[in-house]
Amino acid sequence: MRQDDSVTDRESVPLALASMRKQYRAEGLSETDLAATPLEQFARWFKQAATDGGLFEPNAMIVSTADAQGRPSSRTVLLKHFDERGFVFYTNYDSRKGRELTGNPYVSLLFPWHPMARQVIVTGVARRTGRDETAAYFRTRPHGSQLGAWASGQSSVLADRTALDTAYAELAARYPEGEQVPVPPHWGGFRVAPQAVEFWQGRENRLHDRLRYAARPDGGWRVERLSP
Repeated sequence: MRQDDSVTDRESVPLALASMRKQYRAEGLSETDLAATPLEQFARWFKQAATDGGLFEPNAMIVSTADAQGRPSSRTVLLKHFDERGFVFYTNYDSRKGRELTGNPYVSLLFPWHPMARQVIVTGVARRTGRDETAAYFRTRPHGSQLGAWASGQSSVLADRTALDTAYAELAARYPEGEQVPVPPHWGGFRVAPQAVEFWQGRENRLHDRLRYAARPDGGWRVERLSP
């Protein structure tokens, strides 16, 4: 028997990517539906995503950064706080995203709420949170996650998994459950102050509704409708 004789017909036929599509039949989004500010509107949609959206992690967002040469990179991060000052997430400042944001603070956030045929796209400027705010959040993390922030040299090359597990085990011995773990000096938050926030609602025939809040010089917001 040849090596490929055991391959099923399904496995041998490539997926027909060109024909993979869904028809979005959700209700539309009009200018009169919007809140006064993008953070208020985000709060409305986030509540719906968290309660009725059928999403595994509604606070998961794709964070896109770029290095000094303009080369982009993206990864999924969890949103941990938002208010009128912006959107907050936490990371190792020595990670790729941490280094890139230190050199180039312009960032994009994407909330891909596919089951609801919705997206929210935020573009803005990232600044580090204060150490007191970072420490307050760090204390709410599970003990294991606190140790993990020390054990992982995020984005650095590992020889193998054993090196990571060994580092964690050593930390677990040094800081057993119930003992306070210090906040790593290389770890903390970024707050993204939005300059534009787009609310994308899928519609039939790919004629989606795209409404974008754009910051005005006076601190207010103007709303723009974008062509789909």
